[in-house]
Amino acid sequence: MTQKLAGHLLVECLIAQGVTHAFGVPGESYLAVLDGFHAHADQIRFVINRQEGGAAFMAEAQGKLTGRPGVCFVTRGPGATNASIGLHTAFQDSTPMVLFVGDVASDARDREAFQEVDFAVFFGPSTKGMAKRVERIDDARRIPEYVARAFATAMNGRPGPVVLVLPEDMLTQSVEAQPLPRVEPVQAWSDPGALRDLRSLLLQAQRPLVLAGGGGWTPQAAAALQRFAENWQLPVANTFRFQDTFDNHHPLYAGDMGLGINPALARRIRESDLLLAIGPRLGESTTGGYTLIQAPLPAQKLVHIHASAEELGRVYQPVLAINATMNAAARSLEVLTAPPSVPWADWAAACHADYLANIDVGNYGTVLPGPIDMPAIIHTLQSHLPADAVLTNGAGNFASWLHRFYRYHGLVKGHKTQLAPTNGAMGYGVPAGIGAAIMTGRTVFTIAGDGDFLMNGQELATAVQHGAKSIILLLNNGTYGTIRMHQEREYPARVSGSDLKNPDFCALARAYGYAAERVEATAQFEGALQRALAADTGTLIEVMLDAEVLTTRATLSSIRHAPRA
Repeated sequence: MTQKLAGHLLVECLIAQGVTHAFGVPGESYLAVLDGFHAHADQIRFVINRQEGGAAFMAEAQGKLTGRPGVCFVTRGPGATNASIGLHTAFQDSTPMVLFVGDVASDARDREAFQEVDFAVFFGPSTKGMAKRVERIDDARRIPEYVARAFATAMNGRPGPVVLVLPEDMLTQSVEAQPLPRVEPVQAWSDPGALRDLRSLLLQAQRPLVLAGGGGWTPQAAAALQRFAENWQLPVANTFRFQDTFDNHHPLYAGDMGLGINPALARRIRESDLLLAIGPRLGESTTGGYTLIQAPLPAQKLVHIHASAEELGRVYQPVLAINATMNAAARSLEVLTAPPSVPWADWAAACHADYLANIDVGNYGTVLPGPIDMPAIIHTLQSHLPADAVLTNGAGNFASWLHRFYRYHGLVKGHKTQLAPTNGAMGYGVPAGIGAAIMTGRTVFTIAGDGDFLMNGQELATAVQHGAKSIILLLNNGTYGTIRMHQEREYPARVSGSDLKNPDFCALARAYGYAAERVEATAQFEGALQRALAADTGTLIEVMLDAEVLTTRATLSSIRHAPRA
């Protein structure tokens, strides 16, 4: 073994784990790592971001797309706190991720040195924290151990983020250590007795419903889930912002559970006599504020399958809990012997009919003011985007148009196609899309609101620098639409803090190096999209949307004038 800088060893450990891209904003606290990226530029690419929040979102998107930890590097203090938004997203979305934080030198520690933060306290690993584990590497010889453990922790059980803190002086030490082998996630298999109990519950059911989502899904697991659903003729709903877990074109698809849920699906969930939750942790957004499924004792029989034993029984008390990873669970379920016929065939067909009625762009129940027909625009997207396109969004009412009307082929076709934050983080869609374009080279489409875009729009510079192309549909209605919706519901006509004075978005995009055009009528959109798909560079399409067009189910005025108790 030859001597090498600890910073170089760290980069070699990432390469050994199969990492091809790392995202970050450079800092003086980890210069030795940056030099390691230079030394190994033929094997790993350091993507330079403009703000640590954007870098962390790109790393989170990397974790979602690959199933292995996304990697982000930031400096101490402000760099780490900026990145915390992506870490929190990875935690609540159950996404594997490793955040490396350059830190103050060891001899300055615990003096409130320049930009010093106690990261173990700040990121606090717990069920309410932002990381599964927070560790500091003080001995450079142990870098391979810490990196391997971070990858194992991020992937095993419920996937999630890990923080590794890197003292500046440690990274400049000379060491002879070598990287450890690539870590693979452990598969936890379903207990055979539990599977027999599950089969017995299914045979007793009249109105069963599968709820699929959460982290840890692979194309193989999604395909096995589909075969299980087909064998038993089970309707399948996807949980909040995991709509690509089950093919939305399948005749057993029942729709998505989340904000703005189809009222018909909400009724189906309440009426079901057996809910089979495979993968989701059943959070607030998925369960309608814990009303569709009451906590802690659901009215329906609940079977909960999850990769983390700690998650089972934490919020809901199921009649049957199964600790299994998604690959193992789905493969166990697909060989569960089904009877020749089931009594709920009509129920399953009705669930799918409810879904189709909900996405009917010609008869969806709301008359939109203004010249923009959003369902028609999403229908146009469906007609032109390839099946393996990556679609991303941040948080806001604008995302509901995509969630309601776009039909994902999803993982069963071999690709992760939806990147969206279940923790409701604004500013996610633009950097996630750019990160996806850098990593995959696939068509990437982002829908953003005006307020959402301005939180991380600077990452267009990252896209141009790294030769990435994304198409951004920016809905400009001059307001924080979600906040305005709640404001009108609670304090009608008393607008405060939700109006926006926006820049010229097309000029801003062109300044970064993107193409841009403004759409003011529905008929203009298809041509703009076709030009964006054909362009060599990224494109921003700004759609001028009337502020009255507030949600897929209500206008601003209807919310303002709704009867109140």
